[in-house]
Amino acid sequence: MAADKEKNSAPENSGSEEQSKGLGRRSMLKTLAGVPVLGLFGFQVLRKINHDKQHNRKMEIINELGLDDLAGSVKQVKPVSGDLIRLGIVGWGVRGPQLAKALGFMPKEQYEKIMKTGTPDEKAQLESLQKDGNLNVAITGVCDVYDAHAEKGLEIAGSDIFTGGEIARKHPVKRYNSYQEMFADPDIDAVIITTPDHHHADMTIEAVKAGKHVYCEKGPVHREDEIEPLYKAVMESGVVYQLGHQIPQNAVFQQAREIFNRGLMGKISQIDTTTNRNTPSGAWIRHKYNNGDLKPGDAKSIDWKQWLGKAPDVPFSIRRYYSWARYFDYDTGLYGQLFSHEYDAINQLLNIGIPELVSATGGQYTYDEFGQIPDVLHTSFEYPGKGYTLTYSANLTSSKSRPRTIYGMDASMTIGGEMTLTPDRNSKQYADLLDKGLVNPSDPMLHIRKGADLDSAVDAVSSATNQYYADRGLISTSIKGRVWDIAHLHLREWLDVIRNGGQTSANIDKAYEEAVTIAMADISYREKCRTAWDAEEKKIIRI
Repeated sequence: MAADKEKNSAPENSGSEEQSKGLGRRSMLKTLAGVPVLGLFGFQVLRKINHDKQHNRKMEIINELGLDDLAGSVKQVKPVSGDLIRLGIVGWGVRGPQLAKALGFMPKEQYEKIMKTGTPDEKAQLESLQKDGNLNVAITGVCDVYDAHAEKGLEIAGSDIFTGGEIARKHPVKRYNSYQEMFADPDIDAVIITTPDHHHADMTIEAVKAGKHVYCEKGPVHREDEIEPLYKAVMESGVVYQLGHQIPQNAVFQQAREIFNRGLMGKISQIDTTTNRNTPSGAWIRHKYNNGDLKPGDAKSIDWKQWLGKAPDVPFSIRRYYSWARYFDYDTGLYGQLFSHEYDAINQLLNIGIPELVSATGGQYTYDEFGQIPDVLHTSFEYPGKGYTLTYSANLTSSKSRPRTIYGMDASMTIGGEMTLTPDRNSKQYADLLDKGLVNPSDPMLHIRKGADLDSAVDAVSSATNQYYADRGLISTSIKGRVWDIAHLHLREWLDVIRNGGQTSANIDKAYEEAVTIAMADISYREKCRTAWDAEEKKIIRI
């Protein structure tokens, strides 16, 4: 569902005092990334100066930070255990094939193409799937309003590249003409919902009432009046719910969460999240191919009435069908599509919950002939009770990369596909290390990478959209030297909880907090007002 990276540098320090130490300040900071005890992540040693002294100094820093056991915070990939689960997928489109691949289903020609011409990251993900990716599932149901998409779904669901060979053949897939028909079928155990957002809440409610476990792509709802009914239905059902945010499965993220939990950042005051893209496709203008030809589909092959659902009745439009994320009738635009990932990452990391106040500004200045969503958007989420502010700044006409950053009194953190921790020059916690010259506010004192054997993989993804998601930490992760598709791990967690109990990462409580937060921002932008959250009444207030 990532952009070029910036690296700030400061002039090298020199002098007899540093030379006598055998390691300059800047060199010390760089080599800190190579600490062996954090070897799950393939840290990089950028300079070799006096190996024995270097090792001793690195260990001094690690001991000072209390990070000698940090590798233990990474969740290991558990073996699959339990009975076969029969899955139905509603809404094949773009995301359906991606999730099917994460489940272990793909056409043979696609597998062969990736293994021949794919990036190192893509190949490594397939190798992990091939070795340990059998989730003991069968896709036994496909539902899509577009005949061509449904037919493609049937083809892929019948593939047995990774699924243990006989599973797909023993459990043939069926096309359902409506999601209601699928949910009523006792031969479906769980459903994956990957439709336009205006269907998410209603479909989830009907699925859980039918006793189906649900994996739903973001966002959980479209409008505020759906939030409480969704939460109540899931809570009363006893089924397992997972929202489609996979960043909790990223090993770098888990490492970052442990660093925060140990208080290494000090008091948090500000959190900056961003979106930068600069292509029509990145702005969800997707009804044409690059050569200008319209994509296929018409009123005969697409069940338009079913696709609209409860949205306003309008004539069939191929533009609306493919570019639905640009229309408020079906989505919340930037909030539901991209800020939802940013919010989930921060909420999973810091447990920020629902803001007290939200204020949004922006406008549709470039793509003004397509729907209503803004091209430039700035939103402030205020948490006065917790003493910090979350900001979201989005721009759909610039691809300049801006990292997700958390500011603390003692250190700041950037986190995405990689993580850096940089001390504040006025930190009290690190005053002694700063005075000794062991750490420097101009450089990270800790840099966690995805994997040294895949240094170029994040920059070698196949499209600008994939590059964006890779930089945000949403594509793949490295665990014990192996690369995993994070969507696979997120689905794997959901299936494991269905079989063996426990709690999913993106559960209904997290989904509720996200739904309220996005609704507050969406209302603020569309209605030109500030919004507040009444926690007692569970109501959004317009100010």
